[in-house]
Formats: sequence, structure tokens, C-alpha cells
Amino acid sequence: MESDYQVGLKLWSVNTGACQREARRLYDAGVFDYLELYAVPGTADTLAGWKALEIPCVIHAAHFKHGFNLAKVDCEESNRLIYDEVRRFADELDARYIIFHGGTFGCISETARQLGSLNDSRALIENKPCITRDKGQILECRGASVEEIGQVLQQVDCGFCLDIPHALCAANYLGLKQMSMLREMNNFQPTMYHLADMMDTALLIDDHTRLGLGVLDMAQFIPSVLAPGAMVTIETNRTRSDALDEFEREVEIFRSYASGR
Repeated sequence: MESDYQVGLKLWSVNTGACQREARRLYDAGVFDYLELYAVPGTADTLAGWKALEIPCVIHAAHFKHGFNLAKVDCEESNRLIYDEVRRFADELDARYIIFHGGTFGCISETARQLGSLNDSRALIENKPCITRDKGQILECRGASVEEIGQVLQQVDCGFCLDIPHALCAANYLGLKQMSMLREMNNFQPTMYHLADMMDTALLIDDHTRLGLGVLDMAQFIPSVLAPGAMVTIETNRTRSDALDEFEREVEIFRSYASGR
């Protein structure tokens, strides 16, 4: 029996041209069900091309690497400017959800305050690893623990995107059992999920390994963690942005586990 999961393809708004054509071809072939589009700041000029694809969308807001950091009060003005463009993407593409990261350093209370102030009913908060790396520096992430995600969900009228590799990395950093961490995160009733493989189950920072190339036991997560019928974005690295044949193979792997084959 075929799984009823909705599978998402992750692209960035700068992945135009050949990548868009490949995405449309695979969507028409029924390979995936929706597009998760990371809205790179300053790329609103690409909107017409994305709109022309007529593929259902979820928008991923920019994160700290593009200057968007909800955890810091001194970033509020620039956050609002970036969000205004994110909102334009979501509005024009009729996006069902907008996914936000909690930011780096700062504090989770500030994350909750600023996210709430956006007053966007489409907002989802995504859990993060405890740490990430940028330009050789280690940064502390907000929204990695069950407690911090719980605080945002308690203070803000938003949903939750459960990133499975992020939760596993956070569990490693915090010295917790991975499946216990996932179960606690799953208790928040995620609206949707992110999925990738990992080259090492002990990683502290996720590596976005393609499904089937890593060491994760997907049978442990699919369908034991994913809610029936859930939206699941496969969020992995490719050899090229338009190498969507690699994504097509990942969908085959995902659906084989989802259907119990």
C-alpha cells in the first residue's frame, strides 16, 4: 500500500532556470507534492518565475546567514525588512506555511516576542541543533531543546516544523537519548517535518546527507516518528542545484520505507 505522505522538494529562490524546469517535470510526474522555497533576501525579482510553475509552496524564511536573527533585539529592524520580502513570497505564491529558525545566541524569549509580533498565521518554528558553524566559528542556536521549542509554542500562536536530524544532533550535544528527544519533540504535534540522512549518528551539527548515503536507520523514523499523511521535506545536499535526479532517487527510498517495503 502506497504511503499518503506529502513529499516536499527544498529549493532556494535563486535556483532558477534549469532547476525550475526540472522541478516542474518531476512535479508533473508525481514525484513530489509541494515545493519548500527558501526566500533569499533581495530576490523578489524571481517571483514571477516561481509563480509560473504553479506548484504548491511552503516558504522558508531567511536565517542568520542572511542577516535574519529573531533571538537578538538589535536585529529587529532588519528582521522586519527581510520578513516583509518573505511575506511577499508567501502571499504571491499562496504559501500554506512560513518556516522560521529561532536565531543564534540572544535568548528564546526574544525569539518568541519577535515571531509573535509578525502576527503571521502561517508561521512555523523549526527546531535546531544546539550549535552550528559559520565561517569557521561555532554559533549557539536558539530553539534546539524541547524546553525552548515549548516556550515558543506556548507564547506564540504558531505551528512546529520538526527537523529530525536537528533533533538527533541536539540530543547528542545535550547527552540525551535520540529517540527520547524525538518522541518529546513529536508530542508538540508537528505541522510538518524535515528529513535527511547523516554520515555519523554522533554528529553535533547536521550534514544534510542524501537519503540512502548515510547511516541512519530510516525504518526507525519512517513511519514510527512521522505522523500519517504528514508533509515531509527532504532537505539534503545535491551535487548541483539542478541535479534533481538525485532527489528523485531519494523520494523512491523514502516511499519504500514509508510503505514498509
